[in-house]
Amino acid sequence: MPDTPPRRPSVLFVCVHNAGRSQMAAAFLTHLAGDRVQVRSAGSAPAGTVNPAVVEALAEVGIDISAEVPKVLTAEAVRASDVVITMGCGDSCPVFPGKRYLDWRLPDPAGQGVDAVRPIRDEIEERVRALITEIAPTPRA
Repeated sequence: MPDTPPRRPSVLFVCVHNAGRSQMAAAFLTHLAGDRVQVRSAGSAPAGTVNPAVVEALAEVGIDISAEVPKVLTAEAVRASDVVITMGCGDSCPVFPGKRYLDWRLPDPAGQGVDAVRPIRDEIEERVRALITEIAPTPRA
């Protein structure tokens, strides 16, 4: 009988516009965890485009999100996720039993230049690295 691979944990990052913080967090999780984690991001009131300063700040660390577009938050996305991480969306995120919810309080990069976005980017990377260690540690050989 073949070994079945362990089920991948799924994470949903949510902020209001899905144009800054949640996009950065999803990009870092995808970049750092690869296919060990299923990653989604969404916004309760999505913007038309991702914040250009966020795109630039991530490009500086070798992550290209220039093709990403903000997505609307749906109940289905929340239901399909094991961990839901909110970033300033308040009560607009639906809550379902059996899901783990975290609230990452981070400054909103909306309207900020890349100099202001860099420290937010770096804080998000630290939090994402800690999350990976917890939910999808690297398998030991």
